[in-house]
Amino acid sequence: MKKQFLIALIAGLIIPLASLKAAPVKIIALVNSEIITSDDLKNRINAFLLNSQIPLNAQTSRMITQRVLNQAIDEKIKLQEAAKNGIEISAKEIEASLRQFEKTHNIPDGQLKEILKKANVDISVFEEQSKADLAWTRLIRKKSYTEGQITQKEIETALAEAKEDLTTPKFLVSEIFIKKNKARNLHELVYNLRNDPRFELYAMQFSDSASASSGGELGWVNEGKLPSALEATLKKMKEGDISDPIQVGDGYYILKLQKRFQPRPNADNMPSERDIQAFLDNQKMELISKKLLQDLRQKAVIEIRD
Repeated sequence: MKKQFLIALIAGLIIPLASLKAAPVKIIALVNSEIITSDDLKNRINAFLLNSQIPLNAQTSRMITQRVLNQAIDEKIKLQEAAKNGIEISAKEIEASLRQFEKTHNIPDGQLKEILKKANVDISVFEEQSKADLAWTRLIRKKSYTEGQITQKEIETALAEAKEDLTTPKFLVSEIFIKKNKARNLHELVYNLRNDPRFELYAMQFSDSASASSGGELGWVNEGKLPSALEATLKKMKEGDISDPIQVGDGYYILKLQKRFQPRPNADNMPSERDIQAFLDNQKMELISKKLLQDLRQKAVIEIRD
C-alpha cells in the first residue's frame, strides 16, 4: 500500500490537502436524517483513489464520486440497521481490524494512520468503514442463523452439481463492450490495453456493458454460454491475452482471458462436503445481505444535495 500511495501521489490521483481546506463543508446527503458531508466524501474519494489507482479526471470524476457516495450511503444504512438489532462494535474490535488490514497489505505495525494522513484520508473515515463492515457481517450471520442450517440434502445436491461443473471447460474472462455509434479508435484502445495491466480501469471508463461497474469482470463462464464469435476467439487465446475487437450485434467486444479451466480425467481435487457447506453458507449470507440492503435502501429516506 505504501508503494500504491507513492504512485498515487506522483500521478496526482489524491485530492490536494489545500483543496480540502479551501471549500466550506457542505451537507452532500442525508440518510434517514444522518448526514454525509463534503469532507466525508473527499476523504472517501481519496481512500478509493489510493486503493484503486484510478486517476481522477474529467472522464472518471462523476463515476468515482457517484460510486463512493453510494458506498457511503450503504455504510450509513448498514450501521443504522445493526444498531436497531442491538449490534455494537467496540473500539478494540475496530483497532484489531485495522491491524489485520496492515498485516494483509504488508504495512508495518501502526503505520496505517500515517499513510492515510499523507493521502489526505482521515483515520476516522477508515475506522467508520471498518465498523460498518464488522457490524454488517455480524448482523447477516445472525439473520442467517435464524433462517436455519444448511441441510444434508442441500449439501449433497450442491456437491453433485459441483462435480458436474468441474467436468466442464470454462474461461475466467473480462470484457469491454462498445456500441457501434461510439466505436472509434478501437485498435488504439486495444494497443493501450496490451501495454497497460489495468484492464478494469478502461472497462469502467469506456465499456457500455453492465459489467463496467465491476471492471468488466464476467467471472468464470462455462464453455458454450457465450456467443459463438466470442467463444471462438477465446479458444485461440492464451491466458493474459487481449483480443482484437469482435463485432457482435450492435457493438464490439474486447476480451481479456484471465485464466482457462480444462478438466482433468480422474481429477482428485473435487470439493469435500465441508467445502460445499462453507460455500453454501457464504452463498446464503451473500443472498441475505443483498436482499436486506436492497430492502433497506428502498425504505430509507435518502436526500442527495447538489
